Amino acid sequence: MARRKRAVEREVLPDPKYKSRLVTKFINGIMRKGKKSLAERIFYTALEKVEERTKKDGLEVFQQAVSNVKPLLEVKSRRVGGATYQVPVEVSPKRAQTLAIRWLIRYANERKEKTMADCLASELIAAYNKEGASIKKREDTHKMAEANKAFAHFRW
Repeated sequence: MARRKRAVEREVLPDPKYKSRLVTKFINGIMRKGKKSLAERIFYTALEKVEERTKKDGLEVFQQAVSNVKPLLEVKSRRVGGATYQVPVEVSPKRAQTLAIRWLIRYANERKEKTMADCLASELIAAYNKEGASIKKREDTHKMAEANKAFAHFRW
């Protein structure tokens, strides 16, 4: 951890199509090796596929999927007297959003479908319906925090 100044958080610009900062953050999460136009194409294609499959607005499905995946609690390691404890802590809204984006992209990548847009669309629909790998990750995180709530008094 940095022991000097806090890192300055830069504001991301809203994306050109939906005027949403969340969409921009998600596209930046998809992006590899600076290829933003490719990441945008993957995301917008995925939203079109979501609209085709669900007959609902793609942006609303996306926003609901992200909010369904956001964790409320997580565990952090805390060293006390030579022993390391997994201490449950509440997740800040900014970190919850970051984790949700990271998990959705990660588990979309692990899906075995033809294109990344197909994988992303399937994962978003699964998360919207509160099922799928990213929701399971959130539930596992909550279970771990629940199991270790005896160590909550070590919170700092």
